[in-house]
Amino acid sequence: MIEYIKLFWESAPEGEPPVILYEVDTENERLVLRSIDIFADGRTRNIPDLYEGAIEITPIPTVEELNAHIWGEEFRACAIEKAEFEAIWESQFFA
Repeated sequence: MIEYIKLFWESAPEGEPPVILYEVDTENERLVLRSIDIFADGRTRNIPDLYEGAIEITPIPTVEELNAHIWGEEFRACAIEKAEFEAIWESQFFA
């Protein structure tokens, strides 16, 4: 099953995306299939392989775990629909 998550990074450093969308494969250790970085000005960066060149592969926590601050107090998340993810992936802009 595929799950779509919108992660909000409340204290993202300048130049880092304050919103990140994840397409998560829940049947493969919760690994990310694709992700989208969304920057403060609405620009996006599509990432077709989050783990390319990675030394360590980290599964994505559930929305509940993220909202329980497993990654820290500055993160919160919600589930989104596939259509929202795909629309942003295709348009490469977030409004």
